Amino acid sequence: MSRHDIFSRHRLILLLSAVLVLGFLATSLISYYVSRQAIRHAIIDQDLPLTSSNIYSEIQKDLVRPVLISSTMAHDTFLRDWVLRGEQDVDEMSRFLKEVKQRHGAFSSFFVSEKSGRYYTGEGILKRVSSFEPRDAWYYRVRGMSENYEINVDPDLANEDALTIFINYRVFDYADNYIGATGIGLTVDAVRRLIREYQQRFHRTIYFVNSRGQAVAFARGEQPADLRQMPGLGAQIDAILQRKRGSFQYEADGDNHILHVNYLPELKWYLFVEQNESVALAGIRQTLYFNLAISLVVTLIVVFLTQLALSRYQRRLEQLASTDELTGLLNRHAFNILIGKLIAEYRREPRPISMLMVDIDHFKPINDRHGHLAGDTVLATVTRVLQAGLRESDLAVRWGGEEFLLVLKGCELAEAARIAENLREAVAARPIRVKDTDIAVTLSIGASQYGGGESPEQAVNRADAALYRAKAGGRNRVEIAET
Repeated sequence: MSRHDIFSRHRLILLLSAVLVLGFLATSLISYYVSRQAIRHAIIDQDLPLTSSNIYSEIQKDLVRPVLISSTMAHDTFLRDWVLRGEQDVDEMSRFLKEVKQRHGAFSSFFVSEKSGRYYTGEGILKRVSSFEPRDAWYYRVRGMSENYEINVDPDLANEDALTIFINYRVFDYADNYIGATGIGLTVDAVRRLIREYQQRFHRTIYFVNSRGQAVAFARGEQPADLRQMPGLGAQIDAILQRKRGSFQYEADGDNHILHVNYLPELKWYLFVEQNESVALAGIRQTLYFNLAISLVVTLIVVFLTQLALSRYQRRLEQLASTDELTGLLNRHAFNILIGKLIAEYRREPRPISMLMVDIDHFKPINDRHGHLAGDTVLATVTRVLQAGLRESDLAVRWGGEEFLLVLKGCELAEAARIAENLREAVAARPIRVKDTDIAVTLSIGASQYGGGESPEQAVNRADAALYRAKAGGRNRVEIAET
């Protein structure tokens, strides 16, 4: 096999490998990017808005019952009658508020009188509200509002300033005169549990933000208080708060974050539901790596099988190019290559080389009488006899038609003549049976010995001349070439 053939085959393997790798890589990457876009659109258009809506609904559901309780308190005849009687027995109001708190599992219960300014709890009078006290601003806001109630988040003075969700309900007497505000306070544990549940279920970050752009502490403890200081998000926070709802994106720490915002008017908070895109894409990234690994394995298998097939095909081509298809012997092309190597060996270490030119006698009449298949059988049988009588180091060549050339390495002419005679006798001794017919076959052989001062062709020609003498002498004989 020539170096050009080797390089051509290697180029073919490299080209096939490149096509497979690029094809698999392009297919995998296109699938990855299409899937990534689909997931991103699903997060922006469906998942995050749906999660935000679900949380909003859950919060509203959790607040319906407290609103009903506060409404019941505001319309309770005892409370209104007690106020109208002049708020004489504080213990009666304390027992009322304590019973509401215990019965409904509230964090706190309260009533603030418009007439006296007293702030009642289940423990008695907590304080007197004042328009000069910033912490009492909620009461004056409730007194002046048009709605019957509000939901607000404030520190609870009665419970060591614990952050509390208050339902503040306006109270009127029987003549629809404003006489105060009542209601209950709820801990934020329910909201906190809800957030934890949704974060675990949807693998998203959920937190609340107030109108000042600060993350509410209980909702996301690890978040910095001022979101304006947060990389990526800080530059957009004012625009987000102004729009109140919608989807946004920002980059932080090398990851892309998708954010959906929903404003909760009951709490006056913004609900932030955030998805780290890298986390969402982890599954399809693993699929991409898996596909690339499979593609690599498939490429290696295909390249290996292609290399194996090409090697076998190359060997087959070499075999067809160097051997005779019918007999399996070397052809003249292979002889021309091998004889050059043989002569080079002779020049390094001169050892006798003899040549036998063999011809099957009367082969054409055999073909004409018995058919070409019979002739092929004769050729194949004679070939087996010739190969059986040669050594491994000897060369057997189908020279053409019914002629064979045998090259005997390390063999003197006399020994070559003896081998030729043995071959002639072996063929003549056994007729070849073809279709129930025995065909007598004989050989004519000419022998020569290569002389160092001549070309291989000259030695072959001398053996051929000796063959013609054998045929002219009656066939079925061996003739020695003249030196």
